[in-house]
Amino acid sequence: MKILAVGGGSGGHVTPVVAVLKELRARHPKVELRFWSDFPFAMQAHSTVTAFDPEMSFSRIVAGKLRRYHHLTIWQQLTWPSLMLKNIRDVFLVGVGFIQSLVKLIIWRPDVVFTKGGYVCLPVGVAAHVLRIPLVIHDSDAHPGLTNRILARWAKKIGTGAPLQYYPYDPKRSQYVGIPIATDFVPYTLKQQEAAKREWGINPSRPLLVVTGGGLGAARINQAVAESLHALQKHCSVILVAGAGQYDHLRAELPPDSDSFQLYPFVTNMHSLLGAADVVVTRAGMTTILELAAIKKPTILIPNAMLTGGHQIKNAAVYAESGAVLVLEEAAMIQDPKLLVDQVAAVLDDPEAAKDMARRFQKFSKPDAAKDMATMILSARRRKL
Repeated sequence: MKILAVGGGSGGHVTPVVAVLKELRARHPKVELRFWSDFPFAMQAHSTVTAFDPEMSFSRIVAGKLRRYHHLTIWQQLTWPSLMLKNIRDVFLVGVGFIQSLVKLIIWRPDVVFTKGGYVCLPVGVAAHVLRIPLVIHDSDAHPGLTNRILARWAKKIGTGAPLQYYPYDPKRSQYVGIPIATDFVPYTLKQQEAAKREWGINPSRPLLVVTGGGLGAARINQAVAESLHALQKHCSVILVAGAGQYDHLRAELPPDSDSFQLYPFVTNMHSLLGAADVVVTRAGMTTILELAAIKKPTILIPNAMLTGGHQIKNAAVYAESGAVLVLEEAAMIQDPKLLVDQVAAVLDDPEAAKDMARRFQKFSKPDAAKDMATMILSARRRKL
């Protein structure tokens, strides 16, 4: 049996794939697995995938994306010359990626193609459809992106990260599975949390705020933390995961590491860091959201309002409506970084309300997501064992 997994653009499209691949390998040790990613995210994707299986075949696929910014009108985008030129160029790149995928799929014809998300999935998914290879997709965001809306027309099975009511997909082919995440993301006891703080070199007697903007970092959140760090430290210790591209200038600007503040470009054992936290501030990517739900952490989401379709705003709204998270508008935070301090303090100053919020959040956790997604992939394959 041969299964191809495809994903890229961010870690949120790759780490869930690894959770599914682990489940597939556990069920069928002899299954042949391959992973394809886009060129820009290939280095991060390769390190994530090969950490699971150093021998796994990994390929890069040419791909392009249609840039559409939620904070701009259609007219503003049409009259932005550099944006339009990039979009025209990337339409050509999608065509190149389609031909590349077609050739590679003919040479190595898998029994099923599983696309997790990211614009690299479009040329591969279309090529799979042309060759009549069964296609299974997983859509994390509560607002479906253009790639998944196109591929959903041909997919045999569709897994979703949020309840089906948020999607336009055929319910007969769709299943709400949640986000496949690593089994390490489980609630920590108080003793485990204190031990994790010690492992990270943080004073266990103080509350800990963890701020992370995802694998590439979040410049505006980083800057807000830098500007309000002194005020934040009056309430808690702080660990900021800044992203590799922004680490150096922040390292020069911020205090040295201590038992009350630490700065990292990225971390590999995120479950341990989140387990140590008393409150987490992060973007509203669905993988991160569901990891935090599984680990049952009081969370403040700061959606990136500039992303295509405003999907992070819609992601955050799903959980805010149930009182499972707090949401801080990025524009307001940039205007007044004290708002970040106020929200963190509000969570830490009312432990019972924070616990109640975390309990509501955990209800969204889907611990069997990887198993359910693996079952969908296996049921869609061309050849039976």
